[in-house]
Amino acid sequence: MTAADNTPTVGVNRASGPVVDVQNRTNEFQADTGVIRTMKKLRLPKKLRNRELALLIFASVINLSALVLVQLGALGAVEPELLMLGAGLCVLVLALHVCLRYVAPNADPLLLPIATVLNGLGVAMIYRLDIAEKYSGWSAFSTRQIVWSAIAIVAAIVVILVVRNHRVLFRYTYVFGLIAFLLLLLPLIPGIGREVNGARVWVGIGGVLSFQPGEIAKIALAIFFAGYLVRTRESLAMVGKKFLGMRFPRLRDLGPILVVWALSMAIIVFQRDLGTALLYFGLFTVMLYISTARLSWVLIGLTLFLGGAAIASQSLTYVNGRFNNWLDAFSQQAYDAQGGSFQLLQGIFGLAHGGLLGTGLGQGRPQITPLAESDYIIASLGEELGLAGVFAILALYLLLVSRGIAIGFSSQDDFGKLLAVGLSFTVALQVFIMVGGVTRVIPLTGLTTPFLAAGGSSLVANWIIVALLMRLSDSVKRTQGVSA
Repeated sequence: MTAADNTPTVGVNRASGPVVDVQNRTNEFQADTGVIRTMKKLRLPKKLRNRELALLIFASVINLSALVLVQLGALGAVEPELLMLGAGLCVLVLALHVCLRYVAPNADPLLLPIATVLNGLGVAMIYRLDIAEKYSGWSAFSTRQIVWSAIAIVAAIVVILVVRNHRVLFRYTYVFGLIAFLLLLLPLIPGIGREVNGARVWVGIGGVLSFQPGEIAKIALAIFFAGYLVRTRESLAMVGKKFLGMRFPRLRDLGPILVVWALSMAIIVFQRDLGTALLYFGLFTVMLYISTARLSWVLIGLTLFLGGAAIASQSLTYVNGRFNNWLDAFSQQAYDAQGGSFQLLQGIFGLAHGGLLGTGLGQGRPQITPLAESDYIIASLGEELGLAGVFAILALYLLLVSRGIAIGFSSQDDFGKLLAVGLSFTVALQVFIMVGGVTRVIPLTGLTTPFLAAGGSSLVANWIIVALLMRLSDSVKRTQGVSA
């Protein structure tokens, strides 16, 4: 065999070696890349939870500092009893954090710290009002608020542990609808229903006011609306006639929104609660818009509610009084009327007294405003923390709601998307209704400011909302396998 005959053979042998080597290196690189991705996924939950822990420590410092400042400003000394109760709440929040590390490690790290600091600021302001009114023991609103806060945090832990997958809630869509309907009927049942400040929205046992079922009903309604709209959105979104560039639904498809509108009007008439009616109807309208992407539903919803409110303002004394106090608050006639604009004006004057930076915790006079611990908690905080403090609180709400909506739009299933947006919008609408009422942007209604205002059922409901949002965010990140 000649040298010329050996050349191709040698060439083939030399070529085969690098090809095999390149293939082996490619396989090794892919294997290493898979390991790196796996390690990143394993490190991500730990990173999220560590970030949450740092924020929780910062939130706890803010809350305990607020209690100390209230005592120094109002009493001139530090009393350790309430600080110990506040520290107990911090321990419960840390227990919820530990729970998230094990059962929802990918949950959003900002929701829990935001809820914690809002709850703590509310307790501090309610305690400040108790000092001014010389309330103590169980009669003090702050003591009951701390107890209800503990119950609410425990309820959030239970929700995180029980609801391991939010899609399970979709199976019980109509069960939650029935639960919401029954909860709304409870205050109308003779013997257990109670009327407070003109609104029949409370349930009491043995003469003790203990529960506001409408707060829990809003969560059940959000689940029901999300499940119902997922099942029926095709007919609600696809058919209809175009008018002025928008596709309007057929008359036969107006049934769901008319039913919810009728329910809202019934709440105004029988329970005398304009705020709850607005909350429920607004929740359904927004979720309907999100599920169908049709602006015509929003226009129909606004027309129905504004028309119903106009009729109610002319035919119902309760609603008429609210509108008169809003439109002509500074008139002597509105000021002197029974249940007139005195409360509204005191709140406005309190906000004005606070100015830009406030009087300081414990150094204002928020107790002059009636119901300063509940309906007018924002005015109380505005007086002692100033406009800057109110803006900071509103920024926390904005961040909470925006994170919730982002969770919804990141979800790959329609039910999770609607549920997250619905729950987030519930918080946003409540804040708008209460802050708007206190600042005279809209007529004042009888809702609670989430996490801040005194009220046990409200605290429980809002902590459950946060727990559900954390569960949803964990499901979204586990499905996507990416960081927030």
